Amino acid sequence: MTPLERLRRDIPYPVLLATAWAGCIIVIGVALWGLSHVASRLTPVIVPVAVAILLAAMLEPVVLLLHRRCHVPRSLACLISEFGLLALVVAGFTLAGAQVTSGIRELVDGAGTGVDTVTSWLEHGPLHLSIPAEINIVEQARKLTSFAGTGASALATGALELGLTTADAIAGFLITLFALYFFLYQGRSIWRFSLNFVPSSARRRFDEAMRAGWESLGAYARMQIGVAAINGGGIGIGAWLLGLPLVVPITVVVFLCSFVPILGALVSGAFAVLIALVDGGFWMAVIMLIVVCGVHLVEVHLLQPFLMGHAVRIHPLAVIVVVAVGTYLAGLPGALFAVPLTAMINSSVRRARALSREEEAAETTADVSAPPTDPDA
Repeated sequence: MTPLERLRRDIPYPVLLATAWAGCIIVIGVALWGLSHVASRLTPVIVPVAVAILLAAMLEPVVLLLHRRCHVPRSLACLISEFGLLALVVAGFTLAGAQVTSGIRELVDGAGTGVDTVTSWLEHGPLHLSIPAEINIVEQARKLTSFAGTGASALATGALELGLTTADAIAGFLITLFALYFFLYQGRSIWRFSLNFVPSSARRRFDEAMRAGWESLGAYARMQIGVAAINGGGIGIGAWLLGLPLVVPITVVVFLCSFVPILGALVSGAFAVLIALVDGGFWMAVIMLIVVCGVHLVEVHLLQPFLMGHAVRIHPLAVIVVVAVGTYLAGLPGALFAVPLTAMINSSVRRARALSREEEAAETTADVSAPPTDPDA
């Protein structure tokens, strides 16, 4: 009796099975830990390349439209698409910055007037309250709004101290620009070269599965822009109807935060509620909160199930879980890329399983339709 047979005889099968699974889990965990450690060291490179891949999936239909329908050379179509998107982003941030610069003084002055009115009513009105400065919420709100008007440079310095240096930002921006252009212009050639590292027996299935994942990634990016535009537009229109200042910055902040599905609209909506509280008081903030919740309900019950559900086939609960896990593991980049990565993997796995079933069905059909062999022949 061999040692392996003796081992199988002496140790119960469930214990052997659990040991095998535990060993596999340990190996996979160590591999993932090593990959995450390497990825954390290469974040200034990985994040710009990931952004370029996501933007390439989003802009590919625009490039094909310019190249095939408008007969624009592909290289020029890639440049037009890339710098057109860049122009839109720069214009949006410029407009938002101008609105913040011109409206922040009005917001701070209005907040100061409102704070003085509330404080005077509390102290000299029918309540005759004497509120200590340590627990005076109104006074703290005044300090907060004053800091918002004068502390931009301090916030920028703090952001730099957290690791986002100017050199890293410029390098990441340039990497994104160059990577996006080559992904748009030579993406298929790059992909064909990458397939050489896949075993030939699994190359066709892997290629088709990843193409399905790529289509899902592009659908996610385009649908998420629509969802973000509806969120930003809805909350921005609500702020405009209420007569709040900084309507354009509110819209831009909500639009950008909405790229984190479900949770982003709620977090960015707090920005609009805070401005309403400072500018118009408690009831204005309540009305703004109702607007934010209404837009969020439209996103959760209409936009996410019908638009995102048909595009990427991910349940809203899965969206919340992967966003939370991505945020915990990788911070803001994890929150941004958790859902598109999940959508891509989900579509690739679905396509790979469909191909496996088709191959199995084809083999079964071939075996059944094969003519019987004559043993006497």
